[in-house]
Amino acid sequence: MAPRHVINASVSPKGSLETLSQREVQQLSAAGSGSVYTLFRQCALAILNTSGHSDNAKTILELYKDFEVRIHQQDRGVRLELLNAPADAFVDGEMIASTREMLFSALRDIVYTESERGSPHIDLSNSQGITDYVFHLLRNARTLRPGVEPKMVVCWGGHSISAEEYRYSKKVGHELGLRKLDICTGCGPGVMKGPMKGATIAHAKQRINGSRYLGLTEPGIIAAETPNPIVNELVILPDIEKRLEAFVRVGHGIIIFPGGPGTAEEFLYLLGILMHPDNRELPFPVILTGPKSAAPYLQQLHAFVGATLGEAAQSHYQIIIDDPAEVARHMAQGLIMVKRFRRERNDAFHFNWLLRIEEGFQRPFEPSHANMASLQLKRELPPHALAANLRRAFSGIVAGNVKDKGIRLIEQHGPYEIHGDTAIMQPLDRLLQAFVNQHRMKLPGGTAYVPSYRVVT
Repeated sequence: MAPRHVINASVSPKGSLETLSQREVQQLSAAGSGSVYTLFRQCALAILNTSGHSDNAKTILELYKDFEVRIHQQDRGVRLELLNAPADAFVDGEMIASTREMLFSALRDIVYTESERGSPHIDLSNSQGITDYVFHLLRNARTLRPGVEPKMVVCWGGHSISAEEYRYSKKVGHELGLRKLDICTGCGPGVMKGPMKGATIAHAKQRINGSRYLGLTEPGIIAAETPNPIVNELVILPDIEKRLEAFVRVGHGIIIFPGGPGTAEEFLYLLGILMHPDNRELPFPVILTGPKSAAPYLQQLHAFVGATLGEAAQSHYQIIIDDPAEVARHMAQGLIMVKRFRRERNDAFHFNWLLRIEEGFQRPFEPSHANMASLQLKRELPPHALAANLRRAFSGIVAGNVKDKGIRLIEQHGPYEIHGDTAIMQPLDRLLQAFVNQHRMKLPGGTAYVPSYRVVT
């Protein structure tokens, strides 16, 4: 097991969550409900584990199994007592400012999510109610900024990427920043960090104050994708489906870099939504990009979409290879169309209310062996419904790769089985094998990848 350095510390919030009720403190204590405390402990550990290089949540939790968080409510506000915390989160005994901000963002989001559970004004029984809930989660996190013109660019891509792909993502982020655009990612390393890092330099050149580096994550993935320190707004959504909806509701355009199954999951989710007939006229710029060395990967992903979802799905995005400036110019032009469309329809700039997301895309998918085996991956399905099920298949693979619960299920019962038509399974198997061959399933330098799935025709 890897060496570790720990520290005991006491820390108070700064501008994120100053007070908790006695009931909330009880819920978050180990002696309270238990599950809420476990959730916060897991998220807190991921945030404090700033130098972590493992993408395996189970490994991180076992390495710091004696880590504890004790929540104290004082007259002056909340105080967290941390025992056996990763020492890299501190400098001379004082917590790094960005880490402290994100720690209390996690506390804020978990407290709010738990407080709203069962609330009469939260209705998760229908699609509109789920969208309203996502809106409330983002508003509580102070993420929604009315009056700000469309300039939030979502960047998706892998945490397990090559050095060349990482440098390229920084160059794209730099070009976006020069055009005064903000960045939103999944908040972790790799492509989730590169565009933010590039944009920080560009924003400094443009003398921009108040730049936004928004990170959206969820409890099941945060330990595998520890938030990078550039993130200045962190939001933890309850599950992957609400995280994905948050991306497309607050983002005005999306750039997709090389990645693995998690990136494929996001891409299929997006295509499934954009292919819905109700979204036909809605402008939403989407670009697939990477350096020259990633061209075969991008073409393979493009071919997979064509083979499974058809040419109509391919029409919803543009591929730009090895040209960061052109990527940024194309995105900036697309955002002008987004702004015009929303003005004409009187839609908000800060939250894409007009985007139609069917309930099937919003309901949490539990990647059990039975659910994975029963996924309908058949040609006769409408393309947007097939995209939704393919997204679920990739979600299960991600769970089996990096999420604590998924890893334990695979250890107990073996790999998931994915069934479907040969015309769907063969391109799926080719794409997944390419991910394995290109080391996109795990961080490079680790143990050999053991598949968490088996494709069955």
